[in-house]
Amino acid sequence: MRTTADRLLRTYLTLMVVATGASSMIWGINTLFLLDAGLSVTQAFAANAFFTVGQVLFEVPTGVIADTVGRRASYLLGAATLTVSTLLYVLLWHLEAGFLPWALASALLGLGFTFFSGATEAWLVDGLAASGYEGSLESAFAKGQVASGIAMVGGTVAGGVLAQLTNLGTPYLVRAGLLVLTFVVAWRAMHDIGFAPKPRVSVVGEMRAILRASLDHGLRNPPVRWLMLSAPITMGVSIYGFYATQPYLLELYGNTDSYAIAGISASLVAVAQIVGGLSATAVSKAFRHGTSVLLLTATVTAVMLLLIGLVTNFWLAMILLAAWAIMFSTAVPVRQALLNRLIPSAQRATVLSSDNLLASVGGAAIQPTLGRAADAWSYGTAYLISAGIQLLAVPFVLRARKARVAPDEKMPCATFS
Repeated sequence: MRTTADRLLRTYLTLMVVATGASSMIWGINTLFLLDAGLSVTQAFAANAFFTVGQVLFEVPTGVIADTVGRRASYLLGAATLTVSTLLYVLLWHLEAGFLPWALASALLGLGFTFFSGATEAWLVDGLAASGYEGSLESAFAKGQVASGIAMVGGTVAGGVLAQLTNLGTPYLVRAGLLVLTFVVAWRAMHDIGFAPKPRVSVVGEMRAILRASLDHGLRNPPVRWLMLSAPITMGVSIYGFYATQPYLLELYGNTDSYAIAGISASLVAVAQIVGGLSATAVSKAFRHGTSVLLLTATVTAVMLLLIGLVTNFWLAMILLAAWAIMFSTAVPVRQALLNRLIPSAQRATVLSSDNLLASVGGAAIQPTLGRAADAWSYGTAYLISAGIQLLAVPFVLRARKARVAPDEKMPCATFS
C-alpha cells in the first residue's frame, strides 16, 4: 500500500511540474501581451477578469463531472481545453482583435482550469486515503507546491527570455505544445484510485443530489463556510497583486520593454512559492491550530501590499513582493488541508470547485476594480487599496476559528476519507 501511495505522490508531483511549467510560460508576460495587443490597462485587467468569470460559470459543473465521470477524465478535458484556448490567444494577438473576443477567449481559459481545480486535489486525497498514506495532508500539498514553484521558476524565466529574443506570441505557442505533453502524461499515469464513478441513471438527478450534498458539506458547514467566504477576498487581491507586478515593476525599473525582467520578477514569486511550500509543514506544527497560520499570513500579506504601494525603488519592491508571496504560499497548503479534512470523498471535487468558484467571484470583481484604480491613479495607489481589501479576510478566518471542529486538528489524511 505504501508503494501505491508513493506512486500517487510521484504522479501528482509530475503533473504539477508539467502543468505548471506549461502554464507559467506566459504568466510573467501576460499583462504585457494584452497591452501589446492594443488593450488599455483597464481592458487588460477586465479581460483577465473574464478568465475568472469563466471559472465562476464552470467551477461547479466541472466539479460535478469530476465527482460523476471521474477525476482523470476531468483533468484530460482541462488539458485539451487549455491547449485550444492558448492557441486562440495567439490568433487574437495576430489579428489585433477587440475586447469582446479577448473576453470570450479568457472565459474559455477559465473553463480549462476549472477542469483541473477540484479534480486534482480530490484525486490525490482519495488515492492517498485508499492507499494507507501515513503522512499529513499539509506535507503532501506542500510538496506539490514546491514542485509547482520549481516548474514556475523555469517557465516564467523561459517565457520572459523567449519573448525578449523573439516576440510576445512565441511563449504562448510553446505553452500549447507543453500542454499537449501534459495531456499525454495524465493519460498514461493518472488513474482514479479510491474513487469509483457512479453508474448514471439520471444526469440531472445526479447533479442535483451532488450539489445538495456539497452544500451540506460546504456552505452549510460553519468552519468550511467561513473559510470559503474568505476566498473571494484573498484570491481577488492575489490575482491582481501578481499580474500588476509586471507593468508596475517595469515602471519602477525604468524600461517598459524589458520582458526578461518581467519574467524574472514573476519567477521571484515562484521561488517564494517554493520557500512557502517548504516552510508550510514546519509553520503548521509551530501553531496549535491551522487557522492561526491563516490569520497571521492574512495580516502580514496586507502589510506587504501596503509597503509595495508606498515604495519607489525597484529592488525594494522586489524584496517586498517576495515576502508577500512567501506569506501567501505558506497559507495555501494549510488551507487546503483544513478544507479537505471536512469534505467526504463523494462530494470532494464539487465542494472544492465551489470554493474555487467563490475565489473566482473575487477575482472577477476585485481585479478589474483595482485595474481601474491603477488606470485612474497609479499602480501604487491600487496596491494601497488592495492592502485594505486584504484585511477584510481576517474576520472570516476568525469566524472559522470559532466554529472549528475536526479540520483544525492535525490528523493524517487516511482518517477522514
